[in-house]
Amino acid sequence: MSALPRNVPSAVDPPGVRWLRSSYSTGANNCVETARPDTAARDGLLAVRDSKNTTGPALLFSPESWEGFLTAFR
Repeated sequence: MSALPRNVPSAVDPPGVRWLRSSYSTGANNCVETARPDTAARDGLLAVRDSKNTTGPALLFSPESWEGFLTAFR
């Protein structure tokens, strides 16, 4: 079995994906946005991108990895 890709290239912005910006983000777009792309959602992955660079790549995290990051960050 091959490993899943861990990012979504910047050229890919799947149609119908609704990016959600953190409630902590200010008007300066200094935070992150998250989404569940269709292809990643099948695998339970969450896409995360920089809200300052919405045309840039997004990293993919498993729910456990993302929750672990948030727990450590808090």
